[in-house]
Amino acid sequence: MLGKTLTTGPERAIIENMLDHNREALIETVRGLSEADAHRRLVASLTTPISLIKHAAAAERIWFQRFWAGLSESDCDGYSRRDEGTFAVTDDESLADVIVEFESASQRSREIAARFELDDTTHDAQQGTFSMRWTLLLMIQEFARHAGHGDILREQIDQPLDR
Repeated sequence: MLGKTLTTGPERAIIENMLDHNREALIETVRGLSEADAHRRLVASLTTPISLIKHAAAAERIWFQRFWAGLSESDCDGYSRRDEGTFAVTDDESLADVIVEFESASQRSREIAARFELDDTTHDAQQGTFSMRWTLLLMIQEFARHAGHGDILREQIDQPLDR
């Protein structure tokens, strides 16, 4: 069940609430799926319902653990390279486990983000200089886009077209 979206209040509270809302929306796209359907490949890419959640967990680690906390890849709590590996899910990974992985990465991101002001900046050789505000807005965009992907995959699973 999606939480209440803030529409007024301090900027940071609104931004963080919207990010949490989109995290929840992404998880909602996979709730109630069987393991087979969660792993089901319906498009040519590596995108599956479960891989969207796995990718989101990696995005949390990349942007908050790597870029903001300055952790090395080996110090992150899971996959944190910027490549297609973020979508890789093994056959033995359950949907419940991947959701817990995403929720854990999200919680760690919240803790890291809380240490910075919205206008604080960091720098990455590839990305350049960016603020915490920009990072939070990027994650809102990222998870909203992937929740849309999840909605389409879910529609294909729940109401397949007669072909």
